[in-house]
Amino acid sequence: MRPEGSPRPARALPWLIATFFGVGRFPFASGTVATLAAVPLYIAGYLAGGDLLVAGLAAFFSIAGVAASGALADSLGYHDPPEAVVDEVAGFLVTMMYLPLSPWTCAAGFVLFRALDVLKPWPASRAERLPRGWGIMADDLICGLAANLIIRAGIYLWR
Repeated sequence: MRPEGSPRPARALPWLIATFFGVGRFPFASGTVATLAAVPLYIAGYLAGGDLLVAGLAAFFSIAGVAASGALADSLGYHDPPEAVVDEVAGFLVTMMYLPLSPWTCAAGFVLFRALDVLKPWPASRAERLPRGWGIMADDLICGLAANLIIRAGIYLWR
């Protein structure tokens, strides 16, 4: 017998991706926890393959996230379920794309991305209204891009 809320085996892969391997089931602040879980993924990706691997991971989780989070939302019956946290993972990876790896950029990326994701400035607030997985993913990708640009501006001004 399956535990309550568990996917059928045929739907397990979308659930795993959408919940970032179960992180989305954390009982509170699942988006923040998922962003924290994305930090070691970013560091490992950067150390293993540099900027191109980080960009590839961001692309993978963005594309797979649209389908997986849409499937999760459909199976749960509501638009943006808190269990769907792949958007935070992809958004954080976009935040960190082509930035130098350092404790400061990781901390700035984490804080800025989470702040923007919570505040949802335009156009992220508008993108959130897109249907299914597109709306779940697009707002976080926009927030990630905005955070990336803010960090770049900070690095430029610091130098």
